[in-house]
Amino acid sequence: MSDRIYNVLFLCTGNSARSILGEAILNREGKGRFRAFSAGSQPKGQVNPYAIRELDALGYATDGLSSKSWDAFSKAEAPQMDFIFTVCDSAAGEACPVWIGHPMTAHWGIEDPAAVEGSDADIQRAFAQAARFLKNRITAFVNLPMASIDRMALERHLREIGGMDGATGRSAS
Repeated sequence: MSDRIYNVLFLCTGNSARSILGEAILNREGKGRFRAFSAGSQPKGQVNPYAIRELDALGYATDGLSSKSWDAFSKAEAPQMDFIFTVCDSAAGEACPVWIGHPMTAHWGIEDPAAVEGSDADIQRAFAQAARFLKNRITAFVNLPMASIDRMALERHLREIGGMDGATGRSAS
């Protein structure tokens, strides 16, 4: 078994909901084999309170979560990413920074729970659904045989994971 820790960056435009959920979920579900981060192309500057509420309800750590620019991860002193997952269609379509080390990328689009309007219960249900879809993808991801799979096969698996239940219409690139 490899002692390697893989760095993973979840990207979304606002970095307030889906990418935050992905970061918190992977940091626990990755069981020390993965270190997750999140960022946005146009960060909101604060984490959506419904995201924090959902993570708390599911028992995920929320300390240190923040909405930040993806520029923080494109600098030479930033952690080198092994994987980058876009979780919203608009971020997937944007021109991303050049990432140090050429990480593997995939689009894991999920509907934006922060865009849901309605009652408190309706909005919380949308966040619960987004968290469930992300956890399913993350579970599939962390169970891939990283040490024994070639890059092409791994890239195919990452795209397939992005097409799991709850995927938005944009195809993986």
